[in-house]
Amino acid sequence: MKRQEMKTRRLTGADYDQIVELWQRAGLPYKPQGRDHKDAVEAQIAANPDLCIGIFEENRLTGVVLATTDGRKGWMNRLAVDPDCRRRGVAKTLIHEAEATLRKHGIRIFCALIESGNTTSVRLFKASGYREHRDIVYFSKRDSGQV
Repeated sequence: MKRQEMKTRRLTGADYDQIVELWQRAGLPYKPQGRDHKDAVEAQIAANPDLCIGIFEENRLTGVVLATTDGRKGWMNRLAVDPDCRRRGVAKTLIHEAEATLRKHGIRIFCALIESGNTTSVRLFKASGYREHRDIVYFSKRDSGQV
């Protein structure tokens, strides 16, 4: 993709189709019947309107992060960058923007859960100042029954 000016803006429910298309281009696991269902994503954006951030180049979504907070920690969720736009600082810009917004909410702890084997994301977050914790075991329980 020819390099264009990057513009950062907050996402809305109207961006859902572009978000899903980006996740698919980026190879992010996509659960359309669960967490990635249109209603679920729109609800997350509505609940966190300033924390759902996109980077656009010529009106095309090239990067996304859906950050959240539990009131104590900030979470970087569903971070994805268009493969044609990688290695240009898009992901680091998204992380920085999400952290800055979370700080405005009084959040000072920032977290990301990364699937094992995703060495690209591990390197990204380490380069962004995040520390890996191998002493934490993640558990989840879902009413949907999905993994």
